[in-house]
Amino acid sequence: MAMNLTKNQNSQISETTTNMFETQSNSVSDWFCSKTGIFKSKYKSIQLPQNPFLDVVSFIFSHKHNGVSALIDSTSGFSLSYSKLHEMVYSLGFSLHEFGISQKDVVLILLPNTIFFPVVFLGVLSIGAIASTMNPLSSLIELKKQILDCNVSLVFTESDNVDKIESLNIDGVRVIRVPQVSNYVELKSKSHQFDCFRKLVSSSPGSVSRPVINQQDTAAILYSSGTSGVSKGVILSHGNLIAVVELFVRFEAFQYDKRLPVIENVYLASIPMFHIYGLSLFGMGLLSLGTSIVVMRKFNADEMVRAIDRYGVTHVPAVPPILMALTRAKALPGRNLGSLKQVSSGAAPLSRKIIEDFLQCFPHVDFIQGYGMTESTAVGTRGLNTENFRKYNSVGLLAPNMQAKVVNWNSGTCLPPGNSGELWLRGPGIMKGYLNDADATTSTVDKDGWLHTGDIVSFDQDGYLYILDRLKEIIKYKGFQIAPADLEAALISHPEILDVAVTGYADAEAGEVPMAFVVKKPGTSLSQEDVINFVAGLVAPYKKVRKIVFTHSIPKSAAGKILRRQLKNSLVSRI
Repeated sequence: MAMNLTKNQNSQISETTTNMFETQSNSVSDWFCSKTGIFKSKYKSIQLPQNPFLDVVSFIFSHKHNGVSALIDSTSGFSLSYSKLHEMVYSLGFSLHEFGISQKDVVLILLPNTIFFPVVFLGVLSIGAIASTMNPLSSLIELKKQILDCNVSLVFTESDNVDKIESLNIDGVRVIRVPQVSNYVELKSKSHQFDCFRKLVSSSPGSVSRPVINQQDTAAILYSSGTSGVSKGVILSHGNLIAVVELFVRFEAFQYDKRLPVIENVYLASIPMFHIYGLSLFGMGLLSLGTSIVVMRKFNADEMVRAIDRYGVTHVPAVPPILMALTRAKALPGRNLGSLKQVSSGAAPLSRKIIEDFLQCFPHVDFIQGYGMTESTAVGTRGLNTENFRKYNSVGLLAPNMQAKVVNWNSGTCLPPGNSGELWLRGPGIMKGYLNDADATTSTVDKDGWLHTGDIVSFDQDGYLYILDRLKEIIKYKGFQIAPADLEAALISHPEILDVAVTGYADAEAGEVPMAFVVKKPGTSLSQEDVINFVAGLVAPYKKVRKIVFTHSIPKSAAGKILRRQLKNSLVSRI
């Protein structure tokens, strides 16, 4: 498939604002309006492409660089060059078209981290089809729900999940086996189970005309718990994905990387690509820069250390457990980790102690935090530490082109710096809406385009944002989102459970763990172990309930809503 851009597209893609990374005046009145209550980014705006007929794949590949190795498997060292990556993406897109996948069809990517993940994701998007990602450890119930919810036509997955998908007996869903790297490079293998994938990524694209893709067309459907309730499909457009490439990944790379050219940076992909945090970095943005990405199939502390030293990793995007693992590893003898330049943390809150321990072990490494949601396509804030400002506990300044409000959750009043309230965000990363759920969409994104995040925050007098608490109910386990309602639905299906409520319980290692308050039916002998094992058989491993409290009743409001905050406040006294 020919992917040549028009002259007009190239000119619009290359437009940038001069000195776009300079911050504006530090006067509060320059970035906060007391009349409207709107905070705006202290960074100068970045001109995003204005051409409406532009897809994110063309946008990513339009940026010229001299990068050589794009994706490297951490275990085997097998790599895909940038030229090979481009060929495989376009080949897969062309072949999917020949395979019967058309524009707006939904393709499920059920894969762990692999060098083939970006190939599949970008290949799907290149023909205007829609990609939906999912944790490959998801249960049958979760898998069936998402396939039916999105009307999936095709699934890319590894062999371990093929039988699981086929057992669902869903009409019209086909499966393509994606090989592990070791299977793909083994020339003497007699297995033909990966022939279809090999053909998809090695066919000549030919000169088939490209479909017309609009920036507002849906590119991806990722799942999030939002501010409350069960997991919902977040609809993201090509324009949303272009925004995260430009306002998060490329912006951050050029903002910080002054000691080495950007192209010489090496990133470690240890966070999952099926999550918006990893996807925005390793599946899209970094591929526009020419940097190398070392891909870990799954997180392992020892493997992480070996990969950092073996490949000279300079950047590690992390979640709190990874940050803690780095700190522990540095204290062990024989561990170098001297190549690290920057470690960034997101997806879950960090305690002051974790930050202080890390900085003590890595005094010369830039450490920053950031904030974003699936619903904002990961665009929100990024940390900034300079000689004058070292605010490691902050999630940073608003990203370019972003606006915010801090709103009193009772009165609806907009609050100035120094006050805490619910964070509202507005900007080019805000989702199109939730899939098949108009009510949830309108309650989350208002008519003026403000995303009500459900997070309690405050801005200081320098424009730095601090996350204080959450109005929303989701549990953050090692950076993963867990909807209490999902676990409650699983628990209440047990014949011996009368009522249940799930909330998060603070955990030093994981951030939070799911904890269930369970009302047993009279006369039953249900044990804590029974409940934990029951749920484990219904959900992905990271969603498992870790703690059980048997109780006589669940506190609820007059409208029947579970009073989770009251439950959380009672945890200390009950355990």
